[in-house]
Amino acid sequence: MSRPDSSSRSEQDEREAKHEKLWDLLDREPNIDILSLTRAFAHHLEYTVCKYRDTARGPDIYQALAFTVRDFLIDRWNQSQRTIREEKAKRLYYISMEFLMGRLLDVNLVNTGMRSQAAEALEAFGFDLAEIRDYEPDAGLGNGGLGRLAACFLESIATLNLPGSGSSIRYEFGIFHQQIVEGYQKEAPDAWLSRGNPWEIQRHDIRFGVNFYGHTERYVDDAGVVRSHWVPGESVIAQAYDILQPGFDTRMVTHLRLWGAQAGSEFNFDYFNHGDYIRAVEDQLHSETISRVLYPNENIQQGKELRLKQEYLLVSATIQDALATFRLEEKPEQSEDWDRLPDRVFFQMNDTHPALAVPELMRILVDEHQMDWDRAFDLTVRCLGYTNHTVLPEALEKWDVEMFGSLLPRHLEIIYEINQNFLEELRARGVPDEIVRSLSIVEEGQRKNLRMANLACVGSSAVNGVAALHTEIIKERVFQDFHRLWPDKIQNKTNGITHRRWLTSANDDLANLIAQRIGGAWQTDLERIQEIETHATDPEFQADWRRIKLKNKERLAKIIHFECGVAVDPRSIFDIQIKRIHEYKRQHLNVLRIIHEYQRMKTDPAYRESYTPRTVIFAGKAAPGYHRARMIIKLICSVGDIVNNDPDTNEVLKVIFLPNYRVSLAERMFPAADISEQISTAGMEASGTGNMKFMLSGALTVGTLDGANVEIVEEVGSENAYIFGLTADEIRASHAKGYDPVRIYEENRDVRHVLDAIRGNYFNRKEPGIFQELFHSLVYGGDFYHLLADFDAYRDVQARIAADFHDEDAWTRKSILNTAHSGRFSSDRTIREYARDIWGIDSLELRQPRVRAQ
Repeated sequence: MSRPDSSSRSEQDEREAKHEKLWDLLDREPNIDILSLTRAFAHHLEYTVCKYRDTARGPDIYQALAFTVRDFLIDRWNQSQRTIREEKAKRLYYISMEFLMGRLLDVNLVNTGMRSQAAEALEAFGFDLAEIRDYEPDAGLGNGGLGRLAACFLESIATLNLPGSGSSIRYEFGIFHQQIVEGYQKEAPDAWLSRGNPWEIQRHDIRFGVNFYGHTERYVDDAGVVRSHWVPGESVIAQAYDILQPGFDTRMVTHLRLWGAQAGSEFNFDYFNHGDYIRAVEDQLHSETISRVLYPNENIQQGKELRLKQEYLLVSATIQDALATFRLEEKPEQSEDWDRLPDRVFFQMNDTHPALAVPELMRILVDEHQMDWDRAFDLTVRCLGYTNHTVLPEALEKWDVEMFGSLLPRHLEIIYEINQNFLEELRARGVPDEIVRSLSIVEEGQRKNLRMANLACVGSSAVNGVAALHTEIIKERVFQDFHRLWPDKIQNKTNGITHRRWLTSANDDLANLIAQRIGGAWQTDLERIQEIETHATDPEFQADWRRIKLKNKERLAKIIHFECGVAVDPRSIFDIQIKRIHEYKRQHLNVLRIIHEYQRMKTDPAYRESYTPRTVIFAGKAAPGYHRARMIIKLICSVGDIVNNDPDTNEVLKVIFLPNYRVSLAERMFPAADISEQISTAGMEASGTGNMKFMLSGALTVGTLDGANVEIVEEVGSENAYIFGLTADEIRASHAKGYDPVRIYEENRDVRHVLDAIRGNYFNRKEPGIFQELFHSLVYGGDFYHLLADFDAYRDVQARIAADFHDEDAWTRKSILNTAHSGRFSSDRTIREYARDIWGIDSLELRQPRVRAQ
């Protein structure tokens, strides 16, 4: 037996001691003071952005500051990850095809407590922080509420010191840049990465292979078990990029991990050496297409296939990443060690898009780790949760079996086996055949489809809705048979928003006013904001409240004038409807009401003289392939062209469509609103979060009893909101007994005059006939979304609003009470409920930061 070489051991000890000096340096927390910030900022401007006095411009100043802030985030992220690993904490992976992060500079400064220092440091160099932050582009990682919800959740996860992270796709191009040309939406590429992204960190060491196509082969393993092996036809690499997310007033920093697609082999020298230079790089370009664009056109086969590839890339990379971390930390050498997986890992599927997590986790456990089926399925279910975001059965994602099987042959086999086992269990329990068919993951028919929502329900330990009404609807209608089967599986988690972005950052004057009166405890406990209720009738507080609202309206008026060339009166009612353009959201009901008021002013001088000045503002994007939604935008713009240029009305009524709705524009619109339009057809909006953002800044809700509107009214009281229209039950009853919009059109004079103006080309004289299809859908096409049924009630509630707005003190009191009662709608509350009831994760104990957020 050889004796250890003492000199070698001494050298190793000496090397490790020297290493320790480096680790000690890394463990030191950087100073957050003016001198340290200015030095770091100047360093990044010269050495990272590579600028000097003659070339530095505003965008360069922004990038240098962003890199400076990122340095501090990296330090805290490393500390956070070390704590998670040392405590062997259970990790959450929140998987979403969208994370609508918006701009990051200001909210990161707010959460880290660096905003005042950064402003002072820039001011010393002659720059204004408010101007510099406007150089940041909106991150093009989402479209609407689904992605913005995920972004709010990630911020709350960090603020609550929870060991969780987000997972999504690194889209090179966002949904699209919306332009309005002669009233029509035109789409242009959203090249949000064209100047690079200073917030992202490419993780060169975190890369996973993701396979497509090919076939499967059967073989018998050493234990005599028949197993399957996937022989792929195409492989790509999922490359990780991290965007760091700090919590508020904590050392915790988590991350959004974005996956970009790269070629499995970057360059084919065989093609190159034979002179086929284009073919040599063709495969690389083809692979990178997967993460190129958010929401490819699903009206064509290639678009559908690309979308499915995106969903699988996200799911496969995230699960491989999570299992690699689990193996690193747990080292599951024995088979039974895998039983700890649900104690260390949980995946939350945000809608059905990540439902492939069910067969992918099964594939890895069964095929790669030789686990028996039943045990693998038990672990899979315990590691997964599913959030549903729709009450419309036709909106639940389905995939054609033939296409799915071609792209993911092994996953189709796994889904078939999951489904077979599930249906056998149902039949053994005596479930009737018609119920079995409704619960089946495979939808039979002329063309077979995979019901991804059913797959998510079967493969998850918990399913949740996102508002109380929404959850009841999915229990009673959308997933009623699943609810009967598993009565405890479906639960409610009402959505929430992060008030640090939507109040502290976006409406900082109001946040400061509130803090002056009640302190800053509401920043980490939004329920505490209710303390301002005691000031709701204080004349001085009311005056300050109105002053801030007017300032926000003046700021938005300048944006409107710049974008649309229309001057608006900031002292008019700012009546705002901002959301994705869709028939069920009923932007066109708002237009019908505007036309009615316009027509009445044209024929009734007394009404014109008494009319409360109003600016009606719309914003939102229509899906490129959704023709009727695009025509709703055209109708809004056409009505606006007439109303805004009519000297009989344009002093008191303006109609605005602000193009290219995005997070940074929303941050200017929510604080300026007097009225929050939440007028979707009752029973069709899952939750909504725009209603919460409006409420937080003191806007009054006009809406139906739909989504989270129900809970908003419960909190603030019906006397401080304007509710109208049919309820969800009344809508269902109307459909059941045979709703007749033709009768309403014939018998209701106001409705008929409005619709005849649309049909008669009053607002589109240069393009006659373009609104005929829209007219037909409302009158002879069944008016599925019940606009005509709700028209009178909507008209009347708007008249109440106009009258109430004249009582300045009473209106301001209602505005203050809306903000005071917004505490329930904090995403902190939502995330606490998820962590407690579904994820089973606990907050970590971290030292307080040396610089505290205010």
